[in-house]
Amino acid sequence: MKVSEVMNKAVVIEDNTNLKDAAKIMSDRAMGSLIILKKDKIVGIVTERDIMKNVNKLGTNVSEIMSKNVIRVEDSETLDNAAIIMGSHKIKRLPVMHKDKLVGIITATDILANSEALNESFLLE
Repeated sequence: MKVSEVMNKAVVIEDNTNLKDAAKIMSDRAMGSLIILKKDKIVGIVTERDIMKNVNKLGTNVSEIMSKNVIRVEDSETLDNAAIIMGSHKIKRLPVMHKDKLVGIITATDILANSEALNESFLLE
């Protein structure tokens, strides 16, 4: 199964969005993370955990706390490889790209929900 078959829509914000607004967007859209774009390029990702760790700085811009050097996955990649990437980098979310354009996001929960599609040899490793 391909990443494109299970990915979700990514929610994008600008790097000058403050943490309070980012938290509200996450809450309103039931999202656990937001992608930060600048000129159509991913410059960071902020998660609910990042916001909780910085709850005393809600006026701060996401650019101050976001994770940079975001690991990505191509939409044509298999779920097995997405799971391997997440495991090796100890992350739970991967922005999904198609020809350098953000097209979605896949989470560890998405992979678990589709675990029947994972290759058996992958599960035995």
